[in-house]
Amino acid sequence: MKIRNLFNLPKSKYDTRSIVQWLWQAWRGNRLQAMLNAVIGLLGVVVSLAQVGAVQHAIDVSTPALQGHACSPHRIVIAVIVMALLMVAGLLLTIASTWVSNILGIRAQNRMQQRMLDRILRTQWHGKEKFHSGDVLNRLEFDVNNVVTFLTETIPDSLAVLAMFIGAFCYLFAMDAVLAIVTIAIIPVFVAVSKIYVRQMRRLTSEVRSSDSKVQSLMQETIQHRMLIKTLESETPMTERLEQTQSILRHKVVRRTVFSVFSNIVLWLGFRLGYLIAFLWAALRMSRGSLTFGGMTAFLQLVGRIQGPARNLTKLVPQAVSVFTAAERLMELEEDPLDETGEPVRLDTPCGIRLEHVSYHYEDKGREILHDLSFDFPPASCTAILGETGAGKTTLIRILLALLSPQQGKAIIYNNHHQETALTPLTRCNFAYVPQGNTLLSGTIRDNLRLGRLTATEEEMREALHKSCADFVFDLPDRLDTLCSEAGGGLSEGQAQRIAIARALLRQSSILVLDEATSALDPETERQLLNNILADRNTTVIFVTHRMAVIDYCDQTLKIVRN
Repeated sequence: MKIRNLFNLPKSKYDTRSIVQWLWQAWRGNRLQAMLNAVIGLLGVVVSLAQVGAVQHAIDVSTPALQGHACSPHRIVIAVIVMALLMVAGLLLTIASTWVSNILGIRAQNRMQQRMLDRILRTQWHGKEKFHSGDVLNRLEFDVNNVVTFLTETIPDSLAVLAMFIGAFCYLFAMDAVLAIVTIAIIPVFVAVSKIYVRQMRRLTSEVRSSDSKVQSLMQETIQHRMLIKTLESETPMTERLEQTQSILRHKVVRRTVFSVFSNIVLWLGFRLGYLIAFLWAALRMSRGSLTFGGMTAFLQLVGRIQGPARNLTKLVPQAVSVFTAAERLMELEEDPLDETGEPVRLDTPCGIRLEHVSYHYEDKGREILHDLSFDFPPASCTAILGETGAGKTTLIRILLALLSPQQGKAIIYNNHHQETALTPLTRCNFAYVPQGNTLLSGTIRDNLRLGRLTATEEEMREALHKSCADFVFDLPDRLDTLCSEAGGGLSEGQAQRIAIARALLRQSSILVLDEATSALDPETERQLLNNILADRNTTVIFVTHRMAVIDYCDQTLKIVRN
């Protein structure tokens, strides 16, 4: 019988086998932590059961009636010393477990986040993001933590819990077989009743995680566009919108909590009843003289060591349901295919681009954005791309950068040495790109420039900044180490644009694509910048622009008409 049918789990876009395989692959990089947790847990079981025996022995050697004579202080001291040593051993194991969970746990979580982020960055780009960035961040944080914790802690701990359950049962069985069987016989009855909880857990957990992602997405967008919201005086509507979204989340959390509370109550009743039965049985035996006081103490401790693991094992199913949901949400981030991989294809400079009957349309739009477009961007030329909004300029740039592939026709990069190849992600090394708007990241100006080329020296950065008319950087108190907040906060739009251009120049690529990259510059700065960029006749420059000052510097223009 399938796991999904066994627990009446709702259908999912991924089958159980696919999810288990994905979790197995995720576990492979975290085996050391999982093994350490398992070893520590098993040692903890040995120490815990030894403590039961040590307590029983200490009580018995301290009871005169059992000795038939006065108690030996020497034996009592030894028994207490053994108990103390076992307590210290338990403390050391607890410290070791905490260390492994915290230190290796954060490393495991970081590794998985890095792997997931790298996978996302290397996927093919389709022009429209499938998931909101806030939702993606929510998955990378909470779902990754859920998966890593389950693989590195929950499963190894479950092995220790199972060992404790078996060990305590065998110990109790050796002391009183009837009581051992009665103690565990009542557990399946109450676990079966709590199956109502398990049936709904998968769906409710998925709904809660989805709603939580929506709340985070809304908060992220609100903070990101705070200036716009303030100028539109829309603070109250945005706060109310957050409240509505949070209200949905709270409602779903309440529903999930109801099921959780119901299950816990059922299990609590079962375990408490089992404990009372064990206490009554031990008390009756003790009243008949067939059980010592130390034996009764051991009985009650063993019952607790059976019921505790049993309770934890029953929680394993909802935990598995939760981690399956988390795994599904992370698997969705990996659905898009990866970019072509391999050695970058770098052509000798100068390079040009040739479009041959290129057509493209997005899946969710009926019309063709580009239709039968043929054009040549010769090596070392300067071209202005013109066109009204929605004509396809941005789509063309994405094709040049191999973010999109022509659905018909060819896009070829070539040079004067008779080298040519189709545009692919592997030819992206021949391009430098400056997109519209403020594209600086939080960090120092140096950090932003190094995105262009990690090995760039300070002298090369100075040269690139000079060429992009960004010498103002060296008048700042911290110069290259000046901190910028999110989206280049602390700099004007014009300053941010010039630093972004300098970042692109550091790539030292054959083709420079500028998408409205001088829109925030004054005419004199723009003129000087264009003169500096076009002075290098080994670079092919492509401008997307509406500014006549830029067009005057170009060798040719390409006007794209909306279809």
